[in-house]
Amino acid sequence: MRTYALRRVLLVIPTLIGVSLLTFILVQFAPGDPAEQFASRSLARTPSLVEIENARHYLGLDRSLPAQYFGWVSDVLHGDLGRSYSNREPVSTELKRRVPPTLQLAIPAALLALAVAIPAGIICAVKRNRLVDQVVRVASLAGASMPSFWLALVLIIVFAVHLHLTPVAGRGGVRNFILPVATLAVAPMASLTRFIRSAVLEALGSDYVTTARAKGVREALVVGRHALRNSLLTVVTAFGNSFGHMLAGVTVIETIFVWPGAGKLLVDAIAQRDIPMIQAFILYIGVCFAIVNLLVDLSYALIDPRISLKKTSAAA
Repeated sequence: MRTYALRRVLLVIPTLIGVSLLTFILVQFAPGDPAEQFASRSLARTPSLVEIENARHYLGLDRSLPAQYFGWVSDVLHGDLGRSYSNREPVSTELKRRVPPTLQLAIPAALLALAVAIPAGIICAVKRNRLVDQVVRVASLAGASMPSFWLALVLIIVFAVHLHLTPVAGRGGVRNFILPVATLAVAPMASLTRFIRSAVLEALGSDYVTTARAKGVREALVVGRHALRNSLLTVVTAFGNSFGHMLAGVTVIETIFVWPGAGKLLVDAIAQRDIPMIQAFILYIGVCFAIVNLLVDLSYALIDPRISLKKTSAAA
């Protein structure tokens, strides 16, 4: 188990290196001149060519691309993500302020998605092709197909504008969480339901389930102890992918609900051509996905110890 865990942890390092390099390259191809926009904001007027060049030198954009990249990586390794072009404040400070609001949406949405998807998927698998299965399958297909911005607007119109049950937008009391959490949970809830249904159906057709039923084991134990447990690898993989997207910040949902999270931060940074903030945010996304995938890989070994044993024996 230790060898398996160490191998997975070491694989995170080249992943993050690749993310940092790809992030730096993509930002260079983004349209617009950050030096010109920085000078315009600083002077509150259209800058001259000399003033733009002075801004470029001040921001360090006149250095070669390799020097800029290795300088940025060196600063990141020392815990310095740079300073924002828009307000010259430390980027790390702004990220620390914006990540907790995103977590306040992501964690409840993930728990809600699991709480609905697991029983729904199991019921659909057990009641295959019956009315409840057909209804849930149609509902999950609709949930996975609906654009989040459209769903958010529909929920706002129904529950905030007409019924006056929730605020329209903003971050405040408990009622402010209802609509963004529900909107964020619908898509992963629908996807997880379909994954769980397929995985449990496959497990129910296995020989060990047939043997358990032949021995007279109760159906609830057959489904819970045998079918669902042997389907957990698929469920954990799908859930990890969905939760990674939630941690990265859903830009559309946070923008519509005026939620001051990490996704809203990215939208503002792109509009202002704030390169340090964009680079830091994409690096944050890479770290989130790397950590989530690492935890998913480690959970594989806990769910099915044969995985770590196979990896260890193969390495030997």
